Amino acid sequence: MADTTRWREQAELLRQLGHPVRLALLHELAKGPKCVADIQNLLDVRQANVSQHLAVLRQTRIVDFHEDGNLRCYYVARPSLVAALRRVLGGEHPIVPRSAAWVRQAAHRRNH
Repeated sequence: MADTTRWREQAELLRQLGHPVRLALLHELAKGPKCVADIQNLLDVRQANVSQHLAVLRQTRIVDFHEDGNLRCYYVARPSLVAALRRVLGGEHPIVPRSAAWVRQAAHRRNH
Protein backbone atom coordinates (compact mmCIF):
# COMPACT_ATOMS: atom_id res chain seq x y z
CA MET A 1 0.00 0.00 0.00
CA ALA A 2 2.85 2.41 0.80
CA ASP A 3 4.25 1.97 -2.72
CA THR A 4 0.86 2.88 -4.17
CA THR A 5 0.84 6.12 -2.20
CA ARG A 6 4.36 6.96 -3.34
CA TRP A 7 3.50 6.30 -6.99
CA ARG A 8 0.38 8.47 -6.73
CA GLU A 9 2.39 11.32 -5.20
CA GLN A 10 5.03 11.04 -7.91
CA ALA A 11 2.39 10.93 -10.64
CA GLU A 12 0.76 14.04 -9.17
CA LEU A 13 4.11 15.82 -9.14
CA LEU A 14 4.66 14.97 -12.80
CA ARG A 15 1.14 16.11 -13.65
CA GLN A 16 1.76 19.44 -11.99
CA LEU A 17 5.05 19.86 -13.84
CA GLY A 18 3.44 18.97 -17.16
CA HIS A 19 2.80 22.46 -18.48
CA PRO A 20 5.10 24.40 -20.83
CA VAL A 21 4.93 27.61 -18.77
CA ARG A 22 5.86 25.75 -15.57
CA LEU A 23 8.81 24.08 -17.25
CA ALA A 24 9.91 27.46 -18.61
CA LEU A 25 9.58 28.94 -15.12
CA LEU A 26 11.79 26.23 -13.68
CA HIS A 27 14.31 26.75 -16.45
CA GLU A 28 14.55 30.46 -15.66
CA LEU A 29 14.55 30.05 -11.88
CA ALA A 30 17.30 27.44 -12.12
CA LYS A 31 19.53 30.27 -13.36
CA GLY A 32 18.83 32.26 -10.20
CA PRO A 33 16.04 33.98 -8.22
CA LYS A 34 13.67 36.17 -10.19
CA CYS A 35 10.90 38.59 -9.30
CA VAL A 36 7.48 38.19 -10.89
CA ALA A 37 7.92 41.20 -13.19
CA ASP A 38 11.24 39.80 -14.45
CA ILE A 39 9.68 36.39 -15.09
CA GLN A 40 6.75 38.00 -16.89
CA ASN A 41 9.12 39.83 -19.24
CA LEU A 42 11.34 36.79 -19.84
CA LEU A 43 8.46 34.47 -20.70
CA ASP A 44 6.14 37.01 -22.33
CA VAL A 45 3.25 35.72 -20.19
CA ARG A 46 0.66 37.82 -18.37
CA GLN A 47 1.39 38.47 -14.68
CA ALA A 48 -1.80 36.71 -13.54
CA ASN A 49 -0.82 33.64 -15.54
CA VAL A 50 2.72 33.64 -14.15
CA SER A 51 1.33 33.91 -10.61
CA GLN A 52 -1.04 30.96 -11.16
CA HIS A 53 1.76 28.73 -12.40
CA LEU A 54 4.08 29.81 -9.59
CA ALA A 55 1.33 28.94 -7.09
CA VAL A 56 1.20 25.39 -8.46
CA LEU A 57 4.98 25.08 -8.21
CA ARG A 58 4.83 26.40 -4.65
CA GLN A 59 2.21 23.79 -3.74
CA THR A 60 4.65 21.11 -4.85
CA ARG A 61 7.34 22.86 -2.78
CA ILE A 62 9.60 23.04 -5.83
CA VAL A 63 9.81 26.82 -5.63
CA ASP A 64 9.40 29.32 -2.84
CA PHE A 65 9.63 33.09 -2.56
CA HIS A 66 11.09 35.90 -0.53
CA GLU A 67 9.21 39.17 -0.06
CA ASP A 68 10.93 42.51 0.26
CA GLY A 69 8.31 45.23 0.46
CA ASN A 70 6.21 44.97 -2.69
CA LEU A 71 8.71 42.69 -4.42
CA ARG A 72 8.14 38.95 -4.39
CA CYS A 73 11.12 37.05 -5.74
CA TYR A 74 10.97 33.32 -6.42
CA TYR A 75 13.73 30.75 -6.20
CA VAL A 76 14.15 26.99 -6.63
CA ALA A 77 13.58 25.30 -3.27
CA ARG A 78 14.41 21.77 -4.50
CA PRO A 79 17.49 22.28 -6.67
CA SER A 80 18.43 18.61 -6.97
CA LEU A 81 14.95 17.76 -8.29
CA VAL A 82 15.05 20.60 -10.80
CA ALA A 83 18.58 19.66 -11.89
CA ALA A 84 17.50 16.05 -12.46
CA LEU A 85 14.43 17.18 -14.38
CA ARG A 86 16.52 19.47 -16.57
CA ARG A 87 18.97 16.63 -17.30
CA VAL A 88 16.15 14.30 -18.34
CA LEU A 89 14.35 16.90 -20.43
CA GLY A 90 17.61 18.21 -21.87
CA GLY A 91 18.16 14.99 -23.78
CA GLU A 92 21.10 13.74 -21.75
CA HIS A 93 19.42 10.34 -21.59
CA PRO A 94 19.03 9.27 -25.21
CA ILE A 95 16.66 6.51 -26.20
CA VAL A 96 18.60 3.51 -27.43
CA PRO A 97 16.58 1.41 -29.85
CA ARG A 98 16.64 -2.29 -29.10
CA SER A 99 15.53 -5.17 -31.24
CA ALA A 100 12.95 -7.69 -30.03
CA ALA A 101 15.70 -10.32 -30.04
CA TRP A 102 17.87 -8.18 -27.74
CA VAL A 103 14.93 -7.75 -25.32
CA ARG A 104 14.25 -11.51 -25.28
CA GLN A 105 17.92 -12.28 -24.61
CA ALA A 106 18.10 -9.72 -21.79
CA ALA A 107 14.93 -11.14 -20.21
CA HIS A 108 16.29 -14.67 -20.53
CA ARG A 109 19.58 -13.69 -18.85
CA ARG A 110 17.69 -12.02 -16.00
CA ASN A 111 15.49 -15.08 -15.40
CA HIS A 112 18.38 -17.55 -15.36
